[in-house]
Amino acid sequence: MPRIVVVGLGPGDPSLVTSQTLTAISAISHRYLRTSVHPSAHLVENAHTFDDVYNSSASFDEVYGTIAQELINAALKHNEILYAVPGSPLILERTVSLLRQQSEVEIELLSAVSYLDEVWRVLNIDPVEHSVTLIDGHQFAVAAAGRTGAMLVAHTHANWVLSEIKLSIDDPDPETEVVLLHHIGLPDQQIVNTTWSEMDRSIEADHLTSLFIPSLGTPVAHEMAKFHQLARTLRDQCPWDMEQTHTSLVRYLLEEAYEVVDAISLLNPDDPQTDIDFIEELGDLLYQIEFHAAIAEEQGRFTIADVAKSVHDKLVLRHPHVFGDVVVADSAEAESNWEVIKQKEKSHRTGIFDGVVEAAPALSFAAKVQQRAARVGFDWPTIEGPLSKLSEEVNEISEAVASGDPEATHMEVGDLFFALVNVARHLNIDPETALRSAIHKFRSRVIAVETLATEQGKAMKDMSLQELDELWEVVKAHPNH
Repeated sequence: MPRIVVVGLGPGDPSLVTSQTLTAISAISHRYLRTSVHPSAHLVENAHTFDDVYNSSASFDEVYGTIAQELINAALKHNEILYAVPGSPLILERTVSLLRQQSEVEIELLSAVSYLDEVWRVLNIDPVEHSVTLIDGHQFAVAAAGRTGAMLVAHTHANWVLSEIKLSIDDPDPETEVVLLHHIGLPDQQIVNTTWSEMDRSIEADHLTSLFIPSLGTPVAHEMAKFHQLARTLRDQCPWDMEQTHTSLVRYLLEEAYEVVDAISLLNPDDPQTDIDFIEELGDLLYQIEFHAAIAEEQGRFTIADVAKSVHDKLVLRHPHVFGDVVVADSAEAESNWEVIKQKEKSHRTGIFDGVVEAAPALSFAAKVQQRAARVGFDWPTIEGPLSKLSEEVNEISEAVASGDPEATHMEVGDLFFALVNVARHLNIDPETALRSAIHKFRSRVIAVETLATEQGKAMKDMSLQELDELWEVVKAHPNH
């Protein structure tokens, strides 16, 4: 069976490369280096490197996948190849992890000195006694969630990685002590004691840089980590939570979304209680999202981290005027760019109405359908067209009512709603919000009418329509109604 012999080139000092590894390098003629950017890479002569893959790939996942597949192809072709990686093959080597998951070729791993041995030496600590947690710098915000003790962070190969780590805590102690370990064991070794606020400005980090955090006072995403664990616990132990499915939770998702809308409508900057109510409703909605993610995680499909990463990456891509070099004049141009980028992402959607959410509230559904039709030129050029359509639809309702046909009346009332949404759209008014405002205004006025009636010693249900109308006019004249 074809095989790949994987060796490690140690932390940097060529003298730390094992004799077993040197023997393997001499014995195997077809040699591959993950990267030539390593102090001991010169020991693997006449080797093919994958440095170009880093430059041509869009993500690290793509880099590692490409390298693993090329190595498998090479082993199938040559029967035996040598693959050399920095440090130890068993420490933070994603390509080796991918190779170990496949069954096409045999993988033989040779032991090597890892950079960890040098780290513990220069820090003068025993990692077991100090309970040091090992963290991948690219996954810090997720992997370090909820942790407060000592951490060694690897893959801090650039200052932007250190910046992302620094910004992963909302309210850190800026004076938290950290140690940057740079080129450990090499002649230009640097051990830089600095602070959380200065970690990304202390040195020029590269692939031989790591970060040691003796103690993190404020845990990363502490509240979110607790929240995620709560969802897991309820899913494991609460009979009701255990029975739920994505489908059964739909009604609760919608209810919580509507309750958030209610809380927004009641926000009052002079009343702190309205903020507390808003926070509560947002939390209820957030739990629904976490609940769905917990179910998916249990099924081995995806996690809340995948959800967060997906929306993060999508928003970065759709905001080239923020994260790229695109310049926009105003919000309208930003929105136009958004739609162009979205169309490229959803290139499989070729129909005019593909992607329109049919489960949306009817007014929003109507507005979205009209917007899509307008994109292809099917629209009134001015507001006069939609306004004239209103009168036409009102007349058609009268005719349908006179005919005594319930089905025709039903259809004509729907047409009137649709025409009114068209008017709102041309006036750049959200029909859903406009109707909600009208409902709130009507409710407020009816309550005021009831109050006036009570002050007169009367009950609304016992009053004539003329009496009620008189009170209505009084309420309308009040500036607060």
